[in-house]
Amino acid sequence: MQFDDNDAVFVRELGIDDIAPIYHLGEELFTNELYPYLYRTWDEWEVIGLYNTDPEYCLVAEIDGELAGFILGTIITKASLTYGYILWLGVNPKCQRQGVADKLVDKAIARMIEDGARFMLVDTDPANVPAIKFFSRKGFGNTREHVFLSMNLSQHEHYGRLIEYEFQKAERAGYRRFTQRSRRNPNIRAGKADAAANEVILNPLVNESSNSDE
Repeated sequence: MQFDDNDAVFVRELGIDDIAPIYHLGEELFTNELYPYLYRTWDEWEVIGLYNTDPEYCLVAEIDGELAGFILGTIITKASLTYGYILWLGVNPKCQRQGVADKLVDKAIARMIEDGARFMLVDTDPANVPAIKFFSRKGFGNTREHVFLSMNLSQHEHYGRLIEYEFQKAERAGYRRFTQRSRRNPNIRAGKADAAANEVILNPLVNESSNSDE
C-alpha cells in the first residue's frame, strides 16, 4: 500500500527489495561506538522478521526515490490491552531535518490506532539523546531506563571445568596415538602429539636410559 503525499517525503510499506538497504542504513546509524545497546540487537533478522510478521507497521520513507528512512513496529495484545510498539526508527543522515521521522511515526501510529492500539511504547539507548528529545516532542513520556548487567563467561567455574575436560580429552587422544606408534616402533621418542591432539606435549613414555642409541 502507498500513501498519498503532496510534499517531498513519500511514505510506503516496506517491500522485499528494501530489506538490504534498510539493514545497511541501520548498520550505519546504530553503531557500537555511539549506541552499544542498539548495536547489540540490530541485525538482518530484525528487518526480515518484522517484514514477515508485521508488514503493515513497517514503513519506508523516500525523497526523490532515495531511501530517506524507515520505521519498524508491531502490535502486541496482553489480556485486554492492545498496544503499539515502535522497535526501530532510522533516518538517512543526508535527509535530516526534512520531517522524515515525523512522517514515519505519524503514519505508523495512525495505522496502529486503526488496528485497536490504545497505548504506545518506544525504547532506545539512553545515550541516544536526539531520539529521546524527538519522541518527547511527539508526546511520549514516562521515561524508564533499563539496567544491563554482563558477565565474562571465561571466568566462570563451568567454563574452567569444560576447558580442563577438553584438555584431558586431547591429552588422552594423543597418549593413545603415541602408544600405538610406540608398539610398532619401540625406539620412538615422546614428542608433541599431532594436530588432532591440539599439540599437547606428552610426558616421556620410554625411559631414555633404556634406549640403546642414547
